[in-house]
Amino acid sequence: MPTLLLVRHGRSTANTAGILAGWTPGVDLDDTGRAQAAALAGRLAAVPLAQAVSSPLERCRQTLEPLLAVRPELGPPAEDERLGECHYGEWTGRPLAELAKEPLWRTVQDHAAAAAFPGGESLRELSHRTVGAVREWNAKIAAEHGEDAVWVACSHGDVIKAVVADALGLHLDHFQRISVEPCSVTAIRYTPQRPFVLRMGDTGDLSSLAPKFSAATATPAGDAVVGGTA
Repeated sequence: MPTLLLVRHGRSTANTAGILAGWTPGVDLDDTGRAQAAALAGRLAAVPLAQAVSSPLERCRQTLEPLLAVRPELGPPAEDERLGECHYGEWTGRPLAELAKEPLWRTVQDHAAAAAFPGGESLRELSHRTVGAVREWNAKIAAEHGEDAVWVACSHGDVIKAVVADALGLHLDHFQRISVEPCSVTAIRYTPQRPFVLRMGDTGDLSSLAPKFSAATATPAGDAVVGGTA
């Protein structure tokens, strides 16, 4: 199955201000975020990409712009609302320092599977929609571009943590243990048996992610297999 490169958007004006942006329109990358987005194109220069997919929110589309400028063959990215930010409801637009005083905050941190945002969605719903989207795109890209295809999706921190938790077989309650920095890349190789998390929250060179997989074993070439199982 294809390899997914999950990119968190670059640093945004809401990140800088300490605001929970959610689906607030008009939240753009700040100067640091734009520099991170520009660097992403170089970090991925050696990796062939079959498809680009984006959350519909501005900060994600802006993050992919420099990459797509040097990869015109990818065309405009496909937008998928299922990869959009969590719907935080009444929490949207509020300062994180203020939200940290809410009783629900501890539930979000310690028992995410029980967390539902007032007027918004639950983290269980977030996980269901995002993992479903990723697996549907994987199947589509495998059919159109082959099993060794690599594709990129630009999304948001909680979205990426939910997808990684699923790939690692972690209960959703543990997804806050995963750290995803702005403009970091998380690489997941899906196979019929299980996913392999190749990189997590990587902010450095990505050239080694160019396809070099063993079709016979469907495991990343060079990875050790211990006790006959991967």
